[in-house]
Amino acid sequence: MKKQDEKETEIQLLRQENGELKEAIAELKQQLSVIKKLMFGQKSEKTEYLADGQISLFNEAECEENRKARAEEKPVVVAEHTRKAKRTHDELAKDLPVEEVIYTVPEEERECDRCSAEMQAVGKEFVRDELVFVPAKLFVRKHYTEVLKCSECGNSESRDAQKSDIEKPSFKKTAVPAPMIPNSFCSPELLAHIAYEKYVNGMPLYRQEKDFAGKDVCLSRTTMANWIMYAANEWLRPLYEQMKSNLLEHKVIHADETVVQVLHEPGKKAKTESRMWVYCAGEIGCKDNILFEYQPTRNGDHAKKFLEGFTGYLVTDGYSGYGKLTDVTRCGCWAHLRRKFVEALPDDKEAAKTSTAAKAIEYIDKLFELERNCKTDEDRQGHRQESEKPLVDRFYEWLETFHPAGAGLSKAVGYALSQKKYLAAYLDNPSAPISNNRAENAIRPFCVGRKNWLFSSSVRGAEASALFYSIASTAKANGLNIEQYFTELW
Repeated sequence: MKKQDEKETEIQLLRQENGELKEAIAELKQQLSVIKKLMFGQKSEKTEYLADGQISLFNEAECEENRKARAEEKPVVVAEHTRKAKRTHDELAKDLPVEEVIYTVPEEERECDRCSAEMQAVGKEFVRDELVFVPAKLFVRKHYTEVLKCSECGNSESRDAQKSDIEKPSFKKTAVPAPMIPNSFCSPELLAHIAYEKYVNGMPLYRQEKDFAGKDVCLSRTTMANWIMYAANEWLRPLYEQMKSNLLEHKVIHADETVVQVLHEPGKKAKTESRMWVYCAGEIGCKDNILFEYQPTRNGDHAKKFLEGFTGYLVTDGYSGYGKLTDVTRCGCWAHLRRKFVEALPDDKEAAKTSTAAKAIEYIDKLFELERNCKTDEDRQGHRQESEKPLVDRFYEWLETFHPAGAGLSKAVGYALSQKKYLAAYLDNPSAPISNNRAENAIRPFCVGRKNWLFSSSVRGAEASALFYSIASTAKANGLNIEQYFTELW
């Protein structure tokens, strides 16, 4: 009897272990599927699964009638239509300067072929356009100061002898602006170009070093790095602090963070991950300050310290560290939630069309569609309470009616339920957006650049990068010429 009990206990343990292993395998398969989609699938987050054949959650009867009607339709000939005219060369380069080249008839050929009389120019005929690129030009700008000499002082011995304070002879020089970097031959244009290439085009300094070498200029990456760090502290930091003060005056702020690696950081290994945080003004349609801040960890205390004094709406993802900000109203991101349901979609497209994840995506897409129909805060205030709030309530009522199967769907549903308070918070403020997309778009250039330069060598370098990315991102958001703006800033 005892052996029988031991066997049954062992069988129960094995069944339990088997169930746990199956769940682990299912979760690993789901993770592998997500990774494959990220690597080889469509990168756009536009809806592609709600195609014909899925019954809509919002107009079932109409959709079903349309489906039946389409099934009974006979093939028809598509009516002829006019295509949109292609853009001309003038439209493609409308803001560029124009250089005209006129080919004149040689003097010996200016006689009429009929009567040999001299022919006169009466106009010009257009032949073609060319888009011209002139490679970068490097040259040395030498600075001189004009020296003046008095034409009288020192010429009259009897007069000058009575004026002891007048040197013999008297000279004067004009004032010369100080160099932007002491004891350096760096010009504003050169540093602006280096910064633009690194922080906008994502070109690391070692590649710029090779590029300059190809132009017969020996400019080391160490020299360029020192210039960047000096300019960041001397020229960009005061502007950054003013931008931060302006940011904290807004009623809505976005926040996000991403990984950055710093090789030589005190008390940390080279492979340890640090964080680059981003904050930007969040009112709908706002293009104001985008600020980056380097911090060694992901601790929410960094956000709390940076946003000290801010009491408005904070739009973030679901990271719990933002919960340390107690004086703000947190808003969740519906785009993050939608992404989790997209990851939970089955690999089979036919099964995906009628899956629970697809229905959740349709709910969320409807919210975004309703948001797009509002143009002003006044429209948005009433529209959200009348149309979007009931939809959010129905979405959560629907979520609570089933028990999700599968690791991916369970995570998506769990995220939605745990973030309900924050996801619904935007409904009470017409200036608050429905997603954290502005912060994600702001941090994307940093992530793209990171794929090229991989890491920062020091903490000073990471902090300098935060300052440069802040100025460059804000200038870009406001439609400025970033390289020219850097040039005028020094």
